[in-house]
Amino acid sequence: MTPKVVIFLEELVEDVEFVYPYLRFKEEGFETFSVAPEMGSYKGKKGCTYVPDKVFKEIKNQTFDCVYIPGGYAPDRLRRYPELLEFVKRHYGERKIVGAVCHGPWVLISAGIVKGKKVTGFFAIKDDLVNAGAIYTGKDVEVDENLITATDPNAMLKQLPLIVEKLKKG
Repeated sequence: MTPKVVIFLEELVEDVEFVYPYLRFKEEGFETFSVAPEMGSYKGKKGCTYVPDKVFKEIKNQTFDCVYIPGGYAPDRLRRYPELLEFVKRHYGERKIVGAVCHGPWVLISAGIVKGKKVTGFFAIKDDLVNAGAIYTGKDVEVDENLITATDPNAMLKQLPLIVEKLKKG
């Protein structure tokens, strides 16, 4: 069965942290959808404009094999949607892959899934992760069961192959 991946999109997403995973998963032949709270144009930090494939209300009751959260300022906005946080928490609880990069772990904090877990992310959110009970490692990439986090765009070069491998194994 073809893996299904959702990548969240919001205003001021870090462009490369959105575009690269989206295209990488598509390249693997995975069913990949960009999802935002509302339909419309979303501007990335570098000024590119993106239109989501779907809106959250269309997919909130579906199950995906991987949920991916890019960084930039988008996670600060994404974490304001209780239904989205429940979606992330449900997928984590169902042992689906949950990936996040840079500031993306902010969403994981708000979803309540980092306590006692080894996590990494952009160094500026270390205190947030530690205060939420995470074990912040500061490594480029950290894997704790189905939770796969990375520090920055360069670390995605290590993170995404791990996610792809896990998705191919089922």
